[in-house]
Amino acid sequence: MSTNLHARPAAASGTFAVGGDLPVHRLGYGAMRLTGPGVWGDPEDPDEAIRVLRRVVDLGINFIDTADSYGPFVSEELIRKALHPYTDDLVIATKGGFSRSGPGDWRALGRPEYLRQQTELSLRHLGLDRIDLYQLHRIDPKVPLADQLGELTLLQQEGKIRHIGLSQVSVEQLKQARELATIVSVQNLYNLANRTDEDVLEYAERENLAFIPWYPIATGELARPGGPLDAIAKDHGATPAQLALAWLLRRSPVMLPIPGTASIAHLEENTEAARITLTDTEFEALSAAA
Repeated sequence: MSTNLHARPAAASGTFAVGGDLPVHRLGYGAMRLTGPGVWGDPEDPDEAIRVLRRVVDLGINFIDTADSYGPFVSEELIRKALHPYTDDLVIATKGGFSRSGPGDWRALGRPEYLRQQTELSLRHLGLDRIDLYQLHRIDPKVPLADQLGELTLLQQEGKIRHIGLSQVSVEQLKQARELATIVSVQNLYNLANRTDEDVLEYAERENLAFIPWYPIATGELARPGGPLDAIAKDHGATPAQLALAWLLRRSPVMLPIPGTASIAHLEENTEAARITLTDTEFEALSAAA
């Protein structure tokens, strides 16, 4: 086991079974940064993106989060090029529900026919017959939620989606959605410095739903020289970013952080966070500092 953890440090983050039947190491990888500026177009160095993705699985990460809107489709196509045929334990989660017209432009679009089209395209671009976790990227306020989730449920019944998740929702929206479909995950903005959605995390933990925090390593003023994050990081011989990830992993057993990067060195640094064990005192000090 120690040899495995040395070669594949992500295994040290522990496991969580998404939907009860998809066990993954809790420290995952977010593939949004494998695109051009503004999450638009191809990356500057596509070959390096391929190398990063292959290093992801080498490090023991078996949960990759992407979306049809990243590129669009650039991220999904790179994942297929780098990793297909996929190993049996690799879970690729993708998302649909945004339309893109240019760099930095994101518009919620949840019409049933659009969600079906994007699901079919994601299946093709990823080279899959079924998507293990398909997340509604945003609830479209112009379309009844029952219609959006109803289409995803139909796709689930057709065997094209295994599990359904949501992104950037409130507790009330999550409860409403669960009356319409079986929801197994929620992906919201959450990090050590920004815990606005603490109530969503607490609900997810009570209901054993995977909580996938995006923008997970933001540290803000907490990482200033001499600050609480900086001081504890030095005690561990770690970076503030690593400590922020270690805090997330300690915060809840349903937490699945997905730090993203286009750099192998940064990827390896992030993954080492899985080996950091915070003491109760350190965890409480960091929690209080924010």
